Amino acid sequence: MTYPWHLYLMAILYFVAGVNHFIKPRMYMRIMPRYLPAHKTLVFLSGLAEMILAVALCFPTTKNLSVYGIILMLLVFLLVHFYMLSSEKAGAGIPKWVLLLRLPIQFILIAWAYYYLKI
Repeated sequence: MTYPWHLYLMAILYFVAGVNHFIKPRMYMRIMPRYLPAHKTLVFLSGLAEMILAVALCFPTTKNLSVYGIILMLLVFLLVHFYMLSSEKAGAGIPKWVLLLRLPIQFILIAWAYYYLKI
């Protein structure tokens, strides 16, 4: 089955994001909420999860499971977005309005993933 180009775009975006966890782990560790343990391990695991889900998105037998995994991952990542709003260090100097704008974008990404359950 051939999927629309935008599904493959999504897969590429998540794969590149996952690889970035391994290239720049410090960037991700800085935004991890303090109450989560083993920041470096979690950064690498989340990067690996993004890469696996991205690849799985491209195959009919794993697409729906991957979509659910991406949605779950995006919901968990909301913790990071809220933490960045509450911590000046985690916010990394990014203006508050940009950090606030990321919240609805997260839900748009969830809706984008959900759309592919129908294909």
